[in-house]
Amino acid sequence: MARDTDRVGAHLDRDDFLVGADELGADCVQIFLTDPQSWRKPPERADADEIRAAEIPLYVHAPYLINVCSPKSNVRYGSRKILQQTCDGASALNAAAVIVHGGHAEDGIENGIGRWVRSLEMLETDVPVYIENTAGGDNAVARRFDALAQLWEALAVAKNDVNLGFCFDTCHAWAAGEELSDAVERVLKIVGDIDLLHVNDSRDPAGTGADRHANLGKGEMPVDALRAMIHAAGAPAVVETPRDPDALRADMAFVREALA
Repeated sequence: MARDTDRVGAHLDRDDFLVGADELGADCVQIFLTDPQSWRKPPERADADEIRAAEIPLYVHAPYLINVCSPKSNVRYGSRKILQQTCDGASALNAAAVIVHGGHAEDGIENGIGRWVRSLEMLETDVPVYIENTAGGDNAVARRFDALAQLWEALAVAKNDVNLGFCFDTCHAWAAGEELSDAVERVLKIVGDIDLLHVNDSRDPAGTGADRHANLGKGEMPVDALRAMIHAAGAPAVVETPRDPDALRADMAFVREALA
């Protein structure tokens, strides 16, 4: 069995993902519990017992709509509700963690950070929550690393019972316009540890804010930079690339070679 830091897996469709992971030879797997563009509560799964009994670590990605930073009360309250429901659904499956995007605040990053602190105070979960760096968005709290540092400093002294971690996405760092040669090292100085690595190439040039993933080595990102980030992160890795099985196998092999 792979060590935790050597685990390599993929984001798969939520139906029959255990079969898909086995066919790919994945060491871990990531899914959505429901439509990522929906506010619907995740449904109970008929195969929950099988999922809980499986040895493969399961990561749950929260819906894209979540933005606990928003100054709009309906968005913020709805985001907190579906984040809680996602964590509850993940707990029912013995998931390793829930991954959620950092979000953005139209009225300023500092206000958005304050809302993150309050949101975590309200969240009740035994599943770790990993905040992920994002690709774009004005006043995004986890897009540029200087904003991420402000967020992490505030969360470090906040009082809550959430086991908080960080998920680093390679494509998002590229889309944000961050220099990749030392990106992992700079992030580690901010967050301490990278708990999960999303390994993605990009279909778009650097700094565009576009979050369109490409298979590894097939996009715009420098291949050597991708390999270096994978090696430096020291974290379980999930590829979120287009889901053709052969392409996913090639992407996972790319990651494993970079880790070797």
